Amino acid sequence: MIEPTASFKDNLQLLPSIDGLAKINLIDADGNIVATIENQPGKQGSLAVYQYLEQCFGLLNRQAATHGLDIFAEHTADAKNRPGAHPNIDRLLEIAAGAAPLKIELVAR
Repeated sequence: MIEPTASFKDNLQLLPSIDGLAKINLIDADGNIVATIENQPGKQGSLAVYQYLEQCFGLLNRQAATHGLDIFAEHTADAKNRPGAHPNIDRLLEIAAGAAPLKIELVAR
């Protein structure tokens, strides 16, 4: 596991490549896809973080969400101040606060 810095940009450099990844599906306990993160500009940072969390934790649970919030660094504070502006961070905040864990499904290109 990486030791997150105070900079999201620096943290991204520490994460594995997302080159072969098309998208990530987040799946609830009933097997429903509740969110999808596509491999497209503006979402690639979140895609990299969620892929990394799946590789480290296997599940988006409280521990994974807390680590993910540390990786998002300065963007986590912005998300707390502007709910809805960063939905992929909002989701981590919800799970860190006790919401149900989600399965992370990696979908290759």
